Amino acid sequence: MATARTIVENGWVYTGLEDEPRPLSLAIADGRILAVGAPEDVAGLAGADTQRLDLRGRLVVPGFQDAHIHPVFAGVELLQCDLTGARNAEEAVATVRRYAQENPHEPWILGAGWSMDHFPGGTPGKELLDAVVPDRPVFLQNRDHHGAWVNSRALELAGIDAATPDPENGRFERDADGSPAGTVHEGAMDAFNGVKPPVPHALAYAGLLRAQELLLSQGVTAWQDAWVAAPQDGGADALQVYLDAAASGELKVRVRLCQWWDRIAGASQLQAILERREEVARAVAPEKVSAGSVKVMVDGVAENFTAAMHHPYRDKHGHPTDNRGLEFFEPEDMKAFVASLDAHGFQVHFHALGDRAVTDALDALDHARAVNAPAGGAGNRHHLAHLQMVRVEDTRRFAGLDAAANLQALWACHEEQMDQLTLPFLEPDAEDRHYPFGELAAHGARLAAGSDWPVSTADPLAAMHVAVNRVAPGEDREPLGPDAQKLSLKQALDAYTQGSAWVNHLDHATGTLEPGKRADFVVLDRNVFDVPARDIHTVRVDQTWIDGERVFLRDGAS
Repeated sequence: MATARTIVENGWVYTGLEDEPRPLSLAIADGRILAVGAPEDVAGLAGADTQRLDLRGRLVVPGFQDAHIHPVFAGVELLQCDLTGARNAEEAVATVRRYAQENPHEPWILGAGWSMDHFPGGTPGKELLDAVVPDRPVFLQNRDHHGAWVNSRALELAGIDAATPDPENGRFERDADGSPAGTVHEGAMDAFNGVKPPVPHALAYAGLLRAQELLLSQGVTAWQDAWVAAPQDGGADALQVYLDAAASGELKVRVRLCQWWDRIAGASQLQAILERREEVARAVAPEKVSAGSVKVMVDGVAENFTAAMHHPYRDKHGHPTDNRGLEFFEPEDMKAFVASLDAHGFQVHFHALGDRAVTDALDALDHARAVNAPAGGAGNRHHLAHLQMVRVEDTRRFAGLDAAANLQALWACHEEQMDQLTLPFLEPDAEDRHYPFGELAAHGARLAAGSDWPVSTADPLAAMHVAVNRVAPGEDREPLGPDAQKLSLKQALDAYTQGSAWVNHLDHATGTLEPGKRADFVVLDRNVFDVPARDIHTVRVDQTWIDGERVFLRDGAS
C-alpha cells in the first residue's frame, strides 16, 4: 500500500457509515483517503515525510455540502450596501446613509439584506430612502430576494407611477392614491433591469472569491449554485465566472451549477441550456464544476403572500381571501418542460415553498417518469428545495419518485418574520405542517440540506442546530411545530454531507469518509455528538480540507 502523505490521528472520526463517531485515524495520499481504521493500523502507513495532524480529541466529519446557495450573489452583496447586520429599520437606514456617503461616485446604491419584520407589514416606504439618498437611485433587495426597497429616483428612472400596472408575476406596493410606495415584489423587480447597472465580470469574480473564503471558514467544501442565468444587458455571466476561477486555480470547492429556466422564454431556451452544459463539460472535470442542473422557480414566498398554497391566505382579521399565491408556470406547461429536461438528462431543482407548489412539482416529476419510461428520471436526482408547507399525502411521494427533500433547516423555528408575517395569515393548523422534516424522513425521503445564503447565514452548524431543536440558535422559545418534525443530529449531519453529495452527483467521491474517496473533511473544535442539543450552534470549524490540502485554519486553532 502507498505511503500516507498525511495522517489524521488522536481524535474522533465520523465517517457517515456508522451511527456515531469512533476513535479512528485517517491516512491520506494523492488527495484521497488511503485508509480509515484503528490508530495502530493506520500508523503503519507513515513514512519519513508524512505530515501528522494531531486532533487532540477533536472531531473530523465529511466536508459540508450546501445543496441550495447563491455564492456569487452573496459575495457581490458583501461588497455592496450590505444590510444583513441591521437589527431594525433605523439601523438599515443608517447603513444606507453611511454607504452612500462613503461611495459618492456610485451612480446607483445597490445592495441587499434588509429584514421584512423590521418594517410595518414587511414593506418599507420610499420616503425613508429619499431622506438619506435624495439624488441617486437606490435598489436594495430584501434578505429573501423576493422583493426590493427602492427610492423615488429609482422609480422615476424606471418610469413607474400610479398608472403602471402590476406585472402578472409580481406586485408594486402602493400608497392610497395608487402611486408606488417603495416596495416591489417578485417579477416587479424586473421593471428596473433596463435602468440599473448590471454586475460587471470583475465584481462577480471578486464576489465569488469573497463568498468562497467565508464558506470555507464554515466547512463548506462543495455547493450547488441555485441560480445561474444566461447573461443579460451586458452583465456578468456567472457560468463564465466559475470557469475562469477554475482555470486560474482560485476555485477550491466543488460546484454544481443550476442553469435558470426562464419564466417567459419557454421551450426555445433548452438548446442554449444544453450548449452551456457541454461548454462546462469540455472545460472542467465534472468533479470540479458541472452544469447539469436546471432551476425551476415554481412559486414565491409566504411573507408576501406569493407562495402557492392549497388554502387561501387570510387577511389581518383571520378571514379567508381569494389569494392562494403565485405559481410562475401553469402546471400542465411545467409537466411538459420538466419531462423534456428529464429526457435530456438534467437534474431539476425546484423552488417549491408552498404546499400547492410542492404538489405541482411532484406531479411534474410523476409525469416525467411516465412519459420517459422505462428510464424516466433514472439517475437525474431531482430535488425540491424549501418545503415550508407540505401536505402529508405529498411527504409520502418523495421516496417513490426518488426526489430529494432539500431542507433549509435554519428557517424551521419561531422568529419575527414567521410569527408576524406568515403564521397569522395561514390556516390555524399551519404551524404543524411547517417544514415537516421528521415526517419526510419517516416516509423514506432522501434528505439534502442547504442554506439559500444570502437569504440567511450559510453556517451548516447553525442550520443543524435548528433541525434538531426547532429553535433558533441561542434562543429559548417554544419549538416550531410538533417534536415529530425534529431530526436527530445524525440525520441533520448526513443531510449536509452525504445527502447533499448525492444531490450534487458527488457521492461517488465525497460525502462520507472511506478509502478511495476524496479527502474533503472538516475538523470541529469538539465532538458535536457529545454536546447538548441546545449548544450545537456553539461548535466551531477549526480546519477545512479539500483533496487532502488544508484550505482553512481558524485563527487561534491548530
